[in-house]
Amino acid sequence: MSQTEPLTRIASVMATIRQRIEAGSLPVGSKLPSVRAFAGAIQSSVSTVVEAYNLLVAEGMIVSRPGSGFFVAPQVIPLKLSSAGPKADRAIDPLWISRQSLEADDKVLKPGCGWLPASWMPEQSVRKALRTVSKAGVDSLSSYSSLLGLPALRHLVSRRLSEKGVEASPDQIILTDSGTQAIDLLCRYLLKPGDTVLVDDPCYFNFQALLRAHRINMVGVRYTPTGPDIDAFARIVVETGPRLYITNSGVHNPTGAILAPAIAHRVLKIADQHDLVIIEDDIFADFEHTSAPRLAGFDGLDRVAQIGSFSKTLSASVRCGFIAARPEWIEGLIDLKIATMFGGARLNEEVVYAALSDGGYRRHTDALRVKLERARRDVGDRLRALSIVQWTEPRAGMFLWCELPEGAESADLTRKALASGIVLAPGNAFSVAQNAASFMRFNVAQTDSRTIEKLSQLLRLR
Repeated sequence: MSQTEPLTRIASVMATIRQRIEAGSLPVGSKLPSVRAFAGAIQSSVSTVVEAYNLLVAEGMIVSRPGSGFFVAPQVIPLKLSSAGPKADRAIDPLWISRQSLEADDKVLKPGCGWLPASWMPEQSVRKALRTVSKAGVDSLSSYSSLLGLPALRHLVSRRLSEKGVEASPDQIILTDSGTQAIDLLCRYLLKPGDTVLVDDPCYFNFQALLRAHRINMVGVRYTPTGPDIDAFARIVVETGPRLYITNSGVHNPTGAILAPAIAHRVLKIADQHDLVIIEDDIFADFEHTSAPRLAGFDGLDRVAQIGSFSKTLSASVRCGFIAARPEWIEGLIDLKIATMFGGARLNEEVVYAALSDGGYRRHTDALRVKLERARRDVGDRLRALSIVQWTEPRAGMFLWCELPEGAESADLTRKALASGIVLAPGNAFSVAQNAASFMRFNVAQTDSRTIEKLSQLLRLR
């Protein structure tokens, strides 16, 4: 007998028991056959079955009760986000788009991704910041950050928020590992499974993925070029009783729309009347020439918590975000931060602070805004020549939300483009109601002549 044969037999026994458990023929709590009985039934040795049972106990599939035998253990069913919600075409699944964008190599074109090309990022500012931090004390390189996060960076964020009309003291700001983690912490703090959350339709697709992870019910409100359809907003709040509303009000993702002051005031009035809390995602703030209205500014961080990060304009590799919230929420958020990440990433915080406090970053963002404005105009013209029409004319940011030519379907176009090495972002990935099948989000910084040429070919062939 070879040395591997016993191991193969043990694995076979384990596979047989797993299969019976998964098929339901061995339900939770049921007793497994005795070692001798099972060995006889499958014509195996007693020692093989003993080892298989012991390994299944170690895995948690079964439990041993001395004097009684082995029993099927309660099974923890892992959450599968891809199936946590209505079944949809995988090509319009938010997680599918993220996977394609993140896993694709440099040869793949990514007009559907949500970040700038590496060549558009402030490489020299990041390198300079890394050199600065490398010369700092050992604590900066080796220690956890403080519970709220690096004080110097929180003071800097406080000043930057003030420039946007949001007043938040450094003690109202807690640093996180990213903007996504900031929203995750707030959801953990404010929500419980089964709660209802209101999102824009269309909205940033990872809002949907994150809310699925929290087992939250989502309802969408139609978004317009000036903010949510306010009459629909009021009606949906009354009908569904959402606990939370998540939105971008500076530069809206995916539409590029800007919230109008009158709509902002009405949203806040409805929120106050119906005890609605708002998370305002403001990660695109540095793309603006002139600051749009902020819900957090009008509200004074009472019902609104604002989150931000530095991944879009500084570095996606140096993970750092923040939450600005009412003072009485901070202690609870600190507890959740400890529970989910223990301590902050001080090295990242130091690097971000060094980069943001250097004059090179402001020069970078000034130049970036001009570059993006030019790209929006150029890409918009090229898409228009293909009868792909912008839904609105964004004043800032990197996204164009566009309607495809009559008869074109964005998920179908996405599948065909992927076969040609292009990752697109079809409209229904952003729509809770699945009513954006003819729309597509384009990242103007990632949409070059090769993308336009390939789109032209695909549209002609449909």
